[in-house]
Amino acid sequence: MAALANGVRYTVRPLLSVVQSWDLDSRRWVRALRRSPVKVVFPSGQVVERKSSPGKQPQKAASETNTQEQRQKQPLQVPASPTPSTWEESGLRYDKACPGDKRLSSVMTIVKSKSFRDKQGKILLEGRRLIADALKVGAVPKVFFFSRLEYIKELPIDKLKGVSLIKVKFEDIKDWSDLVTPQGIIGIFAKPDHVKMTYPHTQLRHSLPLVLICDNIRDPGNLGTILRSAAGAGCRKVLLTKGCVDAWEPKVLRAGMGAHFQVPVISNLEWETVPNYLPTDTRVYVADNCGLYAQAQMSNKANDQARACDRRFLKFHKLEEEEDLKSGASKGWLPELEVQSYDLDWTEAPAALVIGGETHGVSLESLQLAGSTGGRRLLIPVTPGVDSLNSAMAASILLFEGKRQLRVRAERLSRDRSHP
Repeated sequence: MAALANGVRYTVRPLLSVVQSWDLDSRRWVRALRRSPVKVVFPSGQVVERKSSPGKQPQKAASETNTQEQRQKQPLQVPASPTPSTWEESGLRYDKACPGDKRLSSVMTIVKSKSFRDKQGKILLEGRRLIADALKVGAVPKVFFFSRLEYIKELPIDKLKGVSLIKVKFEDIKDWSDLVTPQGIIGIFAKPDHVKMTYPHTQLRHSLPLVLICDNIRDPGNLGTILRSAAGAGCRKVLLTKGCVDAWEPKVLRAGMGAHFQVPVISNLEWETVPNYLPTDTRVYVADNCGLYAQAQMSNKANDQARACDRRFLKFHKLEEEEDLKSGASKGWLPELEVQSYDLDWTEAPAALVIGGETHGVSLESLQLAGSTGGRRLLIPVTPGVDSLNSAMAASILLFEGKRQLRVRAERLSRDRSHP
């Protein structure tokens, strides 16, 4: 279109359309409504979804609605906890040892000494089985060092409350372990008290009227084996006099294989107090490891063999005097006990058996106690030329012989009652 003004011709062009900003915003809202449904809330509180346009989106929403309805119809299933009190529920926490942590080394350095065990009243237990046995009878744990959390989770949770749990590297435990194959867990316990411990019911039910007294047992392996035999035979208790190796030494615990928590063990006793731990009318029998002297008494031959054994006995007890030996003065203070074979009946009354060490043998106090209770020497015949048996072996033979005698007597009484 052209116009004429003052002789000048102008061309008029149409104006471009102006787009308002509110128009752009409305378009954005429209696109948003197409992607998302509109929720309309009625006064009753019911929520209704409205779709802007039919298509795939409403079908998807409908499928979700159907799935929700099916879930509502199904009963609510609550996952059951594996145990009434799990590790997480108990709230137990453990510390992780950082590089340079000295807690394990400081404890292991002192807990292996007898003086520390006596003063602090703490012992060291290593291995999952030994620790589990200790917890069952009521031993009180103080600290656990472990390399894997699974080892702690295997233990009763109610026994771990108030216990310091420290996770360390397996290499650190291996450095301090006394085991050939370390098991990755070490426990520090309060020294068990036999009065407060609850021993296995089966062990108590099968206990026999037998008490074992250890006299000068100084080899850890022998003592541990003796305790294991005492638990296996069903001894009522084990008494350890002063001079024996500490029953809670790691080597003794390792050789005992858990016997410490199956039979009461009473340590560090003076001979004057031993009768207080024996039942009434108990007869004390001595397993005499001086076979030559016992054989001489059995054959009633007071010859050089008997005097040689007397000399040996006096030498071990620092009472040797050549003049007394020549004059026979030793017979005034050395109790003369009758000797009998180990397989003859010696369990007609409650019995206590004394086992001496291999080096020093039985003590004078044990012979005196046996003489005052009407006991005897028990002899295990050996091949001529063999002085004696190993202490642990002799204890095993005598304990299970006593068990056999008690079983035979019980069977005889049962037959007599059934056939009056």
